[in-house]
Amino acid sequence: MDAAATNRGTRWLTQAGVRPTRQRVALAALLVGDGQDRHVTAESLHAAASGTGEPVSLATVYNTLRAFCEAGLIHEITVDGSRSYFDTRLDDHPHFFWEEEGRLVDAPAEDLEIARLPDLPDGAALARVDVVIRLKRS
Repeated sequence: MDAAATNRGTRWLTQAGVRPTRQRVALAALLVGDGQDRHVTAESLHAAASGTGEPVSLATVYNTLRAFCEAGLIHEITVDGSRSYFDTRLDDHPHFFWEEEGRLVDAPAEDLEIARLPDLPDGAALARVDVVIRLKRS
């Protein structure tokens, strides 16, 4: 992993008040080290970390992704009950999910219109709205 990616990952963590342990920095560098937004699963991030020679368990990757979510660094997008993707892009935007490939990508936000939402239950506040548009090849 190059020094610029490691530095960017370390800054990303410290600005959010997350303690930059060696493993967190390594995972952060993979997520934001090149400055590009990405969607990852815990498994894909684990594979990427293993590819760099960073010894990190899948359980640690899951725990770290949860910590990053709690710190507001990433958002979790659940596409079905058993698969979550983690998005480094934090603004509100929709997603395309390619079912055959299991791939989540950003969809154009300017083309999405939500006319209205149902009334929220008493005592509830809107946290966010996730829009996942499922696609298959025609």
